[in-house]
Amino acid sequence: MVAQSKLSQVFSYQNWVHAVSGAAGGCIAMSTFYPLDTVRSRLQLEESGEVRSTRQVIKEIVLGEGFQSLYRGLGPVLQSLCISNFVYFYTFHALKLVASNGAKGQQSALKDLLLGSIAGIINVFTTTPFWVVNTRLRMRNVAGTSDEVNKHYKNLLQGLKYVAKTEGIAGLWAGTIPSLILVSNPALQFMMYELLKRNIMTFTGGEIGSLGFFVIGAIAKAFATVLTYPLQLVQTKQRHRTNDSTNTPSTSQQAGKSKTPSMLELMVSILQHQGIAGLFRGLEAKILQTVLTAALMFMAYEKIAGTVKLLLKRGA
Repeated sequence: MVAQSKLSQVFSYQNWVHAVSGAAGGCIAMSTFYPLDTVRSRLQLEESGEVRSTRQVIKEIVLGEGFQSLYRGLGPVLQSLCISNFVYFYTFHALKLVASNGAKGQQSALKDLLLGSIAGIINVFTTTPFWVVNTRLRMRNVAGTSDEVNKHYKNLLQGLKYVAKTEGIAGLWAGTIPSLILVSNPALQFMMYELLKRNIMTFTGGEIGSLGFFVIGAIAKAFATVLTYPLQLVQTKQRHRTNDSTNTPSTSQQAGKSKTPSMLELMVSILQHQGIAGLFRGLEAKILQTVLTAALMFMAYEKIAGTVKLLLKRGA
């Protein structure tokens, strides 16, 4: 009976509502602020040169490649984000429901951090291949991008097949180690979000408006992003590297498949060539993009989830 009760909690409609709302909210937010994510990706993948502002990069992209380039790769990103958010929100709230059984109201920041970390680990192993391909898709036809990327990364499915064929199954999970460490990012984000939400609801008697959810989401994401940014930078570089970009032509021809540099090797290389500032290249764009996106995502998520629950109550 206990096992059956736990199973019913895992597959409850509440978890589906949270998952669908989180996926929809994430897609709405990403579509709104995607140009900032494009800038963030470009800045993170630069190896050297003067650090440019978000405004400078947007101007260069629009003038040099056209306005539509700000939205290059949006389709595959939304596909991956939808899957990723669905998995994370479903897992987090399912674990939260199971963990609270028999201990209702005993939520804590530490428990949220632990549940967020477990949900993040499951999410990493489930969705990393989509993000590996996405990082390369969005750099297609950009100056300096290898012919390999321009030719073989035309959509998400084709990219997945090509990576599996040329780099092996392990290639699909490039950057997994920093991703596993980076489960601390959404875990810290959800911990701070739930903590602020609980305290504000206690203070206001349970009422939080759309602007309140927006501000809470922004604070939570800024907190998590600043703490984990160097790892996010290394993760982006690992995912972007292909056989052509990690070897000289002669080595690539002789070795066939390349060895992806480790997280530590990339960090040491960045420090040697760019200094400490190199580990924070693109932080301005990342803060703008992630804070605004997360804030809008949480606001949309809470409104969608609240509306669906209300409709289900009326229907019952």
